Amino acid sequence: NIISYDASGNPVAVATGNDGQVLTSTGAGSPPAFETPASATNTPAFEAYLSGDQNIGDGNLTKITFQTEVYDDGGGYDNSSNYRFTVPSGKAGKYRFDTQLYFIANSNTLDLFYGTFYINGGTPNIVNRTGNSVNMWNNEGGEQCLKVTSTFNLSEGDYVEVYGKLNVNSGTPRLYSYGNWFSGFKLIGA
Repeated sequence: NIISYDASGNPVAVATGNDGQVLTSTGAGSPPAFETPASATNTPAFEAYLSGDQNIGDGNLTKITFQTEVYDDGGGYDNSSNYRFTVPSGKAGKYRFDTQLYFIANSNTLDLFYGTFYINGGTPNIVNRTGNSVNMWNNEGGEQCLKVTSTFNLSEGDYVEVYGKLNVNSGTPRLYSYGNWFSGFKLIGA
């Protein structure tokens, strides 16, 4: 712990804990209070969703283009051309990402559906150890929904995208215009 004093020798601040909170006092006999500094926020943070149906080639991993931003605190999400989150300058650290993919087989039998995060254009090496991808078989066909969640330690400039894949017995599968989203945020103190 670090204790700071004002010019009169009164204790003013004591740094505490792993969550970034600081115990502060005005000095002149006022009781201390916990405050969370601005640097201890879960930003950058974003959420985006599909604004229309997206066709996916049968059996091909396809980047999902989440075009509509719900919010983008920190300006890391590109919803106009790359459809990915890029770690802003000075914001390296651990991030949590979530995505939900709602597939339809276009009246055909949906055999397999798959979702994963890509980092810097490829599947991370930790994909099998941490389960950041989901690969499910479906013998009944029809609509299916899956959610994928993972945490990554990212450097400045690293980018994260969502990819999905469907296998159908015929036709062109797609993602619905609703029920598909991608979100993420920086973890505090991690």
